[in-house]
Amino acid sequence: MDVSRRNLLRGRRPQTSTTPAPPWSAEDFFTRCTRCGDCVEACPSQIIQLGSGGFPTIDFSRGECTFCADCTTACHSKALDLDRCTPWHLRASIDDRCLAQHGVDCRICGESCDAKAIHFELAIGKVAQPRIQTEQCTGCGACFAPCPSQSIQIRECLV
Repeated sequence: MDVSRRNLLRGRRPQTSTTPAPPWSAEDFFTRCTRCGDCVEACPSQIIQLGSGGFPTIDFSRGECTFCADCTTACHSKALDLDRCTPWHLRASIDDRCLAQHGVDCRICGESCDAKAIHFELAIGKVAQPRIQTEQCTGCGACFAPCPSQSIQIRECLV
């Protein structure tokens, strides 16, 4: 299925990045997923939403993933498989819209990160700059919604 053609016919602009699948998505997720919506109903954070084509996707603007695994319990087709060693390979990144990079002291992303993956480096004559320690980042998305400049992206990262 060519998503860009479908978007053209529906009058939508193509998305610039792919929307992540739910945690613990099996390698053959799109083959196994029946699009029943059980994982959507089971998600206490309500970040799993039905996306294009009816497949479940993650919407970090609604909140963060707590890795409760309720979605995997609800998934009867095993498209979400708790036997995977990691829930996903998503990691946060910060782009050049970050307020700190423009001299505004902002630490909201670091305060939101329970994994303590975002720390701030001090510099003489500048506000502290955020740095993400990717090995600590769980990709939960807690830093995404609170960012006032929308400079945080959650993307697939090959580990």
